[in-house]
Amino acid sequence: MKRLIFSLAVLFTPVLTPGLLLFAVPAAQAQPVKQLPNFADLAEQAGPAVVNIRTTERVKDGAQGNARPQTPEGMDENDPFYEFFRRFFPPGQRPPQQAPRGRGAPGDEVPRGVGSGFIISADGFLLTNHHVVDGADEIYVTMTDKREFRGRLIGSDRRTDVALVKVEATGLPHLKIGDPARLRVGEWVMAIGSPFGLDNTVTAGIVSAKGRDTGDYLPFIQTDVAVNPGNSGGPLLNLAGEVVGINSQIYSRTGGFMGISFAIPIDEAMRVADQLKGTGRVVRGRIGVGIAEVTKDVAEALGLPRASGALVRNVEAGGPAERGGVEVGDIILRFQGKPIERSSDLPRLVGSTQPGTKVAAEVWRKGSTRELQITVGELEPEQSAAARPGKPEAQPAEANLLGLVVTDLPEDRRQQLRLKGGVIVKTSEGPSARAGLRAGDVILALNNQDVTTAKQFSELASRLDRARTHVLLIRRGDSAQYVPVRPAR
Repeated sequence: MKRLIFSLAVLFTPVLTPGLLLFAVPAAQAQPVKQLPNFADLAEQAGPAVVNIRTTERVKDGAQGNARPQTPEGMDENDPFYEFFRRFFPPGQRPPQQAPRGRGAPGDEVPRGVGSGFIISADGFLLTNHHVVDGADEIYVTMTDKREFRGRLIGSDRRTDVALVKVEATGLPHLKIGDPARLRVGEWVMAIGSPFGLDNTVTAGIVSAKGRDTGDYLPFIQTDVAVNPGNSGGPLLNLAGEVVGINSQIYSRTGGFMGISFAIPIDEAMRVADQLKGTGRVVRGRIGVGIAEVTKDVAEALGLPRASGALVRNVEAGGPAERGGVEVGDIILRFQGKPIERSSDLPRLVGSTQPGTKVAAEVWRKGSTRELQITVGELEPEQSAAARPGKPEAQPAEANLLGLVVTDLPEDRRQQLRLKGGVIVKTSEGPSARAGLRAGDVILALNNQDVTTAKQFSELASRLDRARTHVLLIRRGDSAQYVPVRPAR
């Protein structure tokens, strides 16, 4: 006991230095320092299954090499930075296209680009990005032991940027597939690829965010792992050595890596790969709706417990959703039993549903939920007829608490827009103008009440509570949206 007391006394004894009075920190209060992960074993284990992908194209007859779209000005396509600027230069700032120039005689093979990939089965199936192999006449796959194979493209999907390639070999090293859903923000991850043609380059970082919505079908994994041209198509690995994503994109204002990169979740990629392996193409479902996010103000005004779901802004005439009873202004809360937390969840759920499947959809309409049955169609180019401006008719109503003057919707315009009711905004001032309403908008509902005539709308508006925010369902062009408006006091 005496020894212990003495030790503590020593730990708390002030240390005198010229001009400073320092106190030692008790050992009991020191925070344990966790050792940083050692990626050496992981790199050694996973490296042999990561490949370099080199693509070529043949010079077409009658041309001395066709220039590919969006070629950086003054840059040779053999330049290692060519793929960097072609793929990653920020939208709207892409260098001008370069004119075709001679690159060989017709039939000659010329280099096209480089990228990465990784083997997912011992019999030679491997994954990469669509943009790595898109337009290639030949695909060459090089392994870390310097073996080179000619790859055969099984299928490629532009929407998800996933491609499946096959090489004729057996007993190949391959990576295990992980579960991106178990990834945690802040978790360490590692990338392997061939940036600028430098084979098997290892970089590491952490998961910065999950579920980044940069496309209809891809909730990207965001990381700060250094990803550069040539990394495209390579694996993103967790500390267990499992693939959790395919490195695909970076965010950049300059064209260089700025600490933000995006990977395709491997579960999404494997769903695409399974279809490519089976049929060579990807079949997606569609229901024919345009959607938007549900804001907090809209949710509160409509009585929703929280801001979730997908707001239906327009419904394709004669499409699966219309046949199933979906209406403009509905909020789709669940699809095939799965909750819609954000509007971007719906396209992914619908897209992964086999066309022809009859699915239950739960929607919020006029203050309550109802279940609809929708038979999913196959994804095709959507067609929507833009509404042409009509000529307002009938008697205008007086300005109300919302600052709106409206008129009845003419019958021909109502039929043209395929609406059951609604009124046209003649003027928008004060609260409604600040909320973004403008002349020509068609008001379909006020809070949870359908609007049929200017007179009825005026009566509804006259009973509004000045202390509350109210929500209008409006139609603008061929889209609809909810607009929260707070009355003037």
